[in-house]
Amino acid sequence: MTYYDISVAIRPDIPVWEGDPLAGMTLVSRIDQGDLANVTRLDIGAHTATHVDAPIHFVAGRKGIDGLDLDTLIGPVEVVNFDSDCEITAQDFERAHIPGQTTRLLCKTRNSRLWSEQPNTFYKDFVGISESGAQWLVEHGVKLIGVDYLGVERFDSVAKGAPTHKKLLQAEVVIVEGLNLAEVPVGRYKLICLPIKIINSDGAPCRALLAVEE
Repeated sequence: MTYYDISVAIRPDIPVWEGDPLAGMTLVSRIDQGDLANVTRLDIGAHTATHVDAPIHFVAGRKGIDGLDLDTLIGPVEVVNFDSDCEITAQDFERAHIPGQTTRLLCKTRNSRLWSEQPNTFYKDFVGISESGAQWLVEHGVKLIGVDYLGVERFDSVAKGAPTHKKLLQAEVVIVEGLNLAEVPVGRYKLICLPIKIINSDGAPCRALLAVEE
């Protein structure tokens, strides 16, 4: 079995969505200062680095991260390349010839290059999924959608009410953000994506892997 680790590592200078808490890592106990063990304190937002959005993130009263179905987070997934320079629309999904009955989909775009080209700076002009694209995903039975930067929709779209987030999360489509697909060929894999179990949280960092049989 070959594995692709498509997670972005949490580090103090990791880019975060504008206004979100910066990541902090502090050694509060240090062997080199005479302590028994090294112990790190983490100060991070729930949407730091590679993470999962739960429905409650934008829809009051819905599931938190601890309520997500493991059957959705683990299973067959399609990695599809999109050349869009702005938004992935319903027409883009149609043209991509995504196999029927696909329930998990990861969108590979120019965003993945940002993790190496803009490693310390939040880049606002990233590719996102449009509201029509979100509607297409819901209508075609997609239960998990993954994107290769920190938002499933364009930065300026959130200021307009975050229609893509709301449409997906109202339909309880799990959103995985902050993936790095730069080294992953398009194709079919097994996804293993497990967010930290935090009671009723709107999101949580996760470790995401793609597995392919040799």
